[in-house]
Amino acid sequence: MDIKNPFIEDPVLRSICGEFAQYNRIDPTYYEKWDVKRGLRNADGTGVVAGVTQIGNVRGYYIQDGEKMPMEGQLFYRGIAITDLIRGFQEQNRFGFAETGFLILFGHLPNAQQLEAFSQIMDQCRTLPPGFTEDMILKAPSPNIMNKLARSILALYSYDDEPENTGLENEVFKALQIIARVPTIVAHAFAVKRHYYDDESLYLHRPKPGLAIAEDFLRSIRPDNQFSELEARLLDLCLVLHMEHGGGNNSAFACRVLSSAGTDIYSSIAAAVGSLKGPRHGGANKKVMEMFDCIESNVSDWSDADEVERYLTRIAKKEAGDGSGLIYGMGHAIYTLSDPRAVLLKDFARKVAEQKGYSKEFQLFETVERLTPQVLAKVRGEHKVMCANVDMYSGLVYKMMNIPPELYTPLFAVARVVGWCAHRIEELYNPGNKIIRPAYRAVAPSATYIPLEDR
Repeated sequence: MDIKNPFIEDPVLRSICGEFAQYNRIDPTYYEKWDVKRGLRNADGTGVVAGVTQIGNVRGYYIQDGEKMPMEGQLFYRGIAITDLIRGFQEQNRFGFAETGFLILFGHLPNAQQLEAFSQIMDQCRTLPPGFTEDMILKAPSPNIMNKLARSILALYSYDDEPENTGLENEVFKALQIIARVPTIVAHAFAVKRHYYDDESLYLHRPKPGLAIAEDFLRSIRPDNQFSELEARLLDLCLVLHMEHGGGNNSAFACRVLSSAGTDIYSSIAAAVGSLKGPRHGGANKKVMEMFDCIESNVSDWSDADEVERYLTRIAKKEAGDGSGLIYGMGHAIYTLSDPRAVLLKDFARKVAEQKGYSKEFQLFETVERLTPQVLAKVRGEHKVMCANVDMYSGLVYKMMNIPPELYTPLFAVARVVGWCAHRIEELYNPGNKIIRPAYRAVAPSATYIPLEDR
């Protein structure tokens, strides 16, 4: 039985929340006084160096004479440019998830024999443990698939005979099992969510051996199991583009923080899922589409740049949209002139939009991308280089593939779990790594204990 929130119903408890700001507000001048790196970012926008990694590298600017200079964005997986990697497997008409996953996890491109063995292991691991879906997903449905995914990953601990065994071979096998099972968990959690919360029929499909991850996922989320080759290829591209983004992104860092404490892989990966769920991180692609729903409903002529600009101005002024003042899909902590993931995805999205009749909507996205920097400059006085990030076009791509919005962020997790596992292994098996424990400056004034009767 649900219990009403006593902090809303009870006047005494409600007053406690009313006093919260009095006892918990931190003077913003303290951040400057103690040179606090808010968000672990330096004053010039560069990141605080918290570690080293060989897994991924993100370049969006360069430093010249002590100043941050914009540049076209670059993304590298194990030193290989993402554009070269994608061109390599697409030109040979291969799905790229397994090949890229091997590269990120093991540090080098697989040969044909290694790729086949890796794909077979992933194939075998997709099926969930006996009774898992019934006990962990069906019996406790969730309206949010990301929360269900985090809980399910934690629950896999109970199905592991040696969950605390962190020997390298054991850790790698656990990682492969988690990577292979996440798409199945997401598909089943989606089906259960639709059944219990959207009053739809329940369809649960078992993984089908021999299919690529993208093919099997599309097959698993649709009652009739049908999908097109174009859809599978495009989803595979999305998964590869989202697979890794350096050790400093919020979810990978969360995984490394927990791993540095020596905890088990299930706890570390579940923490990363919780981070990715946030609208400032992986949840941004869903926020982009929600924002565009507002734009499309309130702008009568999508081709009228002036009308679009007026509505974007209202969003920036917190008069429209979700009231945050954010224009989702624009700007990035590192990329300046361009986000290479967005550039690649936009190119494919344009082609798909022409085929599927979404050309006008695609042009609206381009208009918002072009106008946002000047809108924010007028509203906030922010004259900085700003580009579209990957979230600007990933949601549109999913929409054109008829993938429901509640799967946008879980699909991000399906891809990024590879990077999380690689960062965990790197954190655990490099000598000299210590528990991550940054400092916080305590600013609370001295106080004395007051007896209860005197308060």
